[in-house]
Amino acid sequence: MTRTITAFLLAVGLAPAATYEIDPAHSSAQFTVKHLMITNVHGQFSKVTGTLEFNDSNPAMASVKAVIDAGTVNTQEPKRDDHLRSPDFLDVPKFPTITFQSSSFRKVDAGKYKVAGDLTIHGVTKRVVLDVDGPTPEVKDPMGNTRIAISGSTKINRGVLVGDEVDITLEVEFIKKNAAVSQARN
Repeated sequence: MTRTITAFLLAVGLAPAATYEIDPAHSSAQFTVKHLMITNVHGQFSKVTGTLEFNDSNPAMASVKAVIDAGTVNTQEPKRDDHLRSPDFLDVPKFPTITFQSSSFRKVDAGKYKVAGDLTIHGVTKRVVLDVDGPTPEVKDPMGNTRIAISGSTKINRGVLVGDEVDITLEVEFIKKNAAVSQARN
């Protein structure tokens, strides 16, 4: 009976979505912003966690939730990083995380999606749309885990103190949850 139901769901494109967890050791969120409107400053957040529910035959039902540890901001300049963690910018003691929760996935081409959702930084939530490449085909790592990856980008309006636009790029690797044997940290 279960095989019949599964075969039916696959035939009509309603197979259950696979659940993937972000591998923080192989994922990061980067940003670029203008300093004094003359040069680009690059930075990244090194600790990204979260989950992805995805079925390529029914991408409209996909969802992603990501949580970024705001305290991991790194621009290669310790004084600037401390300032970014301060109440002037991220206020990490009060708002320790940056979050993204998707509200829709829309396939625009083979391997290309528009992912809309809510991005919350410093307690302020704004609607953003990510341009996403991927997910890649599934691969097995040396530990037997099934992995996929995506790359995404968007722009947000920062407003004051620094350049108006902040470019955000994401490089995220996922491990299939039900197949997670162990996470390789290489």
